[in-house]
Amino acid sequence: MTGQWLGLGADSSVAAPEREAPAGRGGRRGRGAPPPAVPGAVPATGLAPPVRQPRLVELDLLRFVAAFTVMAFHYMAASRSLWDESPVVLFEPVKYVTTLGILGVELFFLISGFVILMSAWGHSLRRFAVSRFARLYPAYWFTVIALYVLYTYTSVEYFKPNLDTVGYVINLTMLQEAFGVIPAGGVFWSLWVELKFYFLISIVVITGVNLRRAMGFMWVWLAAAIFAEWLQNDLVTEIVMPRQAPYFIAGMAFYLIYREGSTVTRWGFVLVGYACSLYVALERIQSRIDLVGIKNFPAPPPAVIAWITVIYVLMAAVALGWLRWVRWRALTTVGALTYPLYLVHQNVSAVFIPGFRESMNPWVLAGGTMLASILLSYAVYRLVDRPGQRLLRRLMGRSPMEQRQASVP
Repeated sequence: MTGQWLGLGADSSVAAPEREAPAGRGGRRGRGAPPPAVPGAVPATGLAPPVRQPRLVELDLLRFVAAFTVMAFHYMAASRSLWDESPVVLFEPVKYVTTLGILGVELFFLISGFVILMSAWGHSLRRFAVSRFARLYPAYWFTVIALYVLYTYTSVEYFKPNLDTVGYVINLTMLQEAFGVIPAGGVFWSLWVELKFYFLISIVVITGVNLRRAMGFMWVWLAAAIFAEWLQNDLVTEIVMPRQAPYFIAGMAFYLIYREGSTVTRWGFVLVGYACSLYVALERIQSRIDLVGIKNFPAPPPAVIAWITVIYVLMAAVALGWLRWVRWRALTTVGALTYPLYLVHQNVSAVFIPGFRESMNPWVLAGGTMLASILLSYAVYRLVDRPGQRLLRRLMGRSPMEQRQASVP
């Protein structure tokens, strides 16, 4: 659900932008006095040129937190078939935390709204498309091919998709849901959500992203999402995504607060997004409880509200600069391996947990499987994702300077 797929991207879009000269009476910003004007910069009504700045490593940390909570949910709360008994019983002391990991994807969507607007700002549609394509596909192609090999040539059955070879080939496009083909991986549904977000924001990128157009896009999308939730039409819902839109829109508002400073309107978007997020998160969790029962999915409404509140507060802290003290350089790599980790972790558990559940302590096995997933993700990042991004950018015509500016980590 990156970003940066699910906010997961680790290219120039997570670098702090050079902010434009302040507009408005008094020229004051929400975060203090404005920086010196950039030579050649254009006003907020024009297309601002991108300027390479230090990375927002706090977003790298939050992306990893999101991926880790999803992994903990799959390993220690959701996958009864892997353990042959309820994981919330096996891991009873942490069940209220691991169950909420299902909402880690929602944090990804918040981050994605922030970083994708950042990535699109000052870029042409072509450059934006090349950046997104190169960021998403190398690790994804590797994962789809690895799943094909795993489920075609081994005896592993857990999470095996009902796909033939053609189905896997269609999955390589990442557009499988548009063709009515089931995803090869259980987490791939959120990639389709991300792609639709990219297509929607491309409407603004075509004309050049600036403050006025970004705000206009957010107004229209928010109104359309509320209307779609009321209308309950399948086609409109598929396009507008009323259940995910609040997170993306709030993430975009956080970026505008970060870039331009605080205003009532921008915080209004955050508050409306927060209220809508509470609604859709509670609905999502309740549907799961209705399916398996509260005993097997212990996520009471106060816990859901607390989780959504925490992730919004964390993003507000990023937007207001409260996390600037987070400057551990290793977080750059941690953020970069988050996307491969999200893609592969569920199927890694299908290999390890059933094979060792009878002979190993479940806590040790869960921890060891997490470590194996992280190590594999790092290998995918170093051997596939990073060189694959560079190759695609070169093949798709980006200049050497642009490649250096957008290189991972």
